Amino acid sequence: MSSPATIAVEELDDRVVVTLHRPQARNAINAAMISELHDVCAGLEDNPRLLLLTGAGGVFAAGADIAELRARGRDQALRGINSRLFDRIARLPMPTVAAVDGYALGGGAELAYACDIRLASPAATFGNPEPGLGILAAAGATWRLRDLVGASVAKQVLLAGRRLAAEDAWRLGLVAEIVPADDLLKRAHALLDRMARSGALALRLTKLVTDAPGGHPVTDDLAQAILFETQEKHTRMDAFLSGERS
Repeated sequence: MSSPATIAVEELDDRVVVTLHRPQARNAINAAMISELHDVCAGLEDNPRLLLLTGAGGVFAAGADIAELRARGRDQALRGINSRLFDRIARLPMPTVAAVDGYALGGGAELAYACDIRLASPAATFGNPEPGLGILAAAGATWRLRDLVGASVAKQVLLAGRRLAAEDAWRLGLVAEIVPADDLLKRAHALLDRMARSGALALRLTKLVTDAPGGHPVTDDLAQAILFETQEKHTRMDAFLSGERS
């Protein structure tokens, strides 16, 4: 990937850390950022690793770029410029974590909703003010937020303009933890460390089955059948049993 202009990317053996970085626009998501995040996704699809998403300067992302949205018409809406990216992030093979400090509004909120797990600082604020601009939250909020917090709260956010402060987001299950801003990335890495200690294929299949619509026992059985035949399963269980006997 060429040197990105709107994000900072740190590549590690078991994870990729992406920091949204448009300080002049409070990390608003524009076309350049979308393209650069697609490049990140392509790399993670080819070489599956954990993903940590965060924002620079005490803001996650304060929305989509309004000037660009103002210029978009029907044809751009039908292309799903933002929604296709967020869907791609949601479908990444390995777990994703959003570390949210400050505003996650509009498209920024929808990007956070697309991640598997969210951590928040006490200053985190989630909201979808799109109807106030004459549009709707069309990049996943209308159904992802409902799945995450329930229809009643989702309608309060999407229709009545309610913003969810960190405490509300934690109480409703939207975020897993509230962490002081100075410790937010450290805690996010600790969470990723814990996941990285699990079997990579087990994580991938667990995410795939969990996200599959409807769910079915046969899906569970097929995924488990694959894992039961792996050497990693035998190695990990032998290690567990050896420790149990010692």
